[in-house]
Amino acid sequence: MPILLPRRARLLGLALCLTALPSLAATAPRPFDARYHLEVSGWPDVDIQHRLAHETGHWQSEMRASLPGASGHEWGRFRLDADRIHSLHYAAGYSLLGIRRSYSLDDAALAPLPDRQSALVALARRVIDDADGQGRLRYRDHRGREKRLDYRVLDRDPVTLPAGHFEAVHVALTEPDEDDRRMEMTFDARRPGLLLGMDYYRDGERKSRLSLTRFGDD
Repeated sequence: MPILLPRRARLLGLALCLTALPSLAATAPRPFDARYHLEVSGWPDVDIQHRLAHETGHWQSEMRASLPGASGHEWGRFRLDADRIHSLHYAAGYSLLGIRRSYSLDDAALAPLPDRQSALVALARRVIDDADGQGRLRYRDHRGREKRLDYRVLDRDPVTLPAGHFEAVHVALTEPDEDDRRMEMTFDARRPGLLLGMDYYRDGERKSRLSLTRFGDD
């Protein structure tokens, strides 16, 4: 994921982001530990570790990945306040051929909008429980810039993967001013934040694919 390369951070920033809108009786997060396989056109394949953990007074969503010459990680810490996700802190780091970058957002910067790790959980909760199944989501990327995506639920059919059988929500996401780009994400309907799959398209061509390969309750 764009966790790996600053240039790809936008792609996975799209995949790992989203809204701070409240939802009524939202599905509660559940800790998990997962592994994804990411294929990106023009880049080596990479495996990504994703962990959602419940710690004293807060939750933390973290992703890590590495391949020869490149590595990256990011995590977002948040708490639940009356069914609303409130981001507390975000940190990320990337290394590419010896060039290192790090990013950090504190609770003041995240008060209006969530970071993309916390927002991934917020988006999942929203599409799992929202009867209308569509809306606009806003979040902060790794540099603290506001980003927007429009989402629409496509279906709620179960899926069977090598990692198991899952109740699923399939969602399409587009950028308001970028008609040539589209992302389709599949969430586990019982564990907000767990991705079952993701495809990213540009100019009608699929540019990347993310697949869940391993899963366990943490």
